[in-house]
Amino acid sequence: MKILFLHGWYSTPGGMKPTFLQSLGHEVLNPALDDDDFQLAVDVAQTAYDRNAPDVIVGSSRGGAVAMHLQSRDTPLVLLCPAWRAHGRIDRVKPETWILHSRQDDVVAYADSERLLAHSGLPASRLITTGSDHRLVDPDSLDALRSLCAALENDRIEQTPSDA
Repeated sequence: MKILFLHGWYSTPGGMKPTFLQSLGHEVLNPALDDDDFQLAVDVAQTAYDRNAPDVIVGSSRGGAVAMHLQSRDTPLVLLCPAWRAHGRIDRVKPETWILHSRQDDVVAYADSERLLAHSGLPASRLITTGSDHRLVDPDSLDALRSLCAALENDRIEQTPSDA
């Protein structure tokens, strides 16, 4: 499966989560996003999306806010501790959105994801509580990310018409 991974503020491509997804056999596109200019980060991510047509977009922290701003049609979004309040708008949630967040996050409040979920009309099951901090690189969080990506991949395969 092709995944567009959007890193967080002052993170860089090739971090632990995109490397983990790559180790599972996914093709991971991981562009360098500008840390200072949010619109430039959105533009870089949009270009990567348009050129590569990923199956899933994963956005971590500020990368989650970037993901929410993309013109990405019905491509599923997986938001990891999304920093939408600092960089986004609550009305940017698509129906194909899932959120992973830790209650112990000391960077982006868990309540922000609860508010995002409540405003979006998404079912409560779309907010997956996992992890022990903001980074979501502990084994349980990585397993939750793996499971979610596997479910999205299986759903995509089931919706693809077979060659008859």
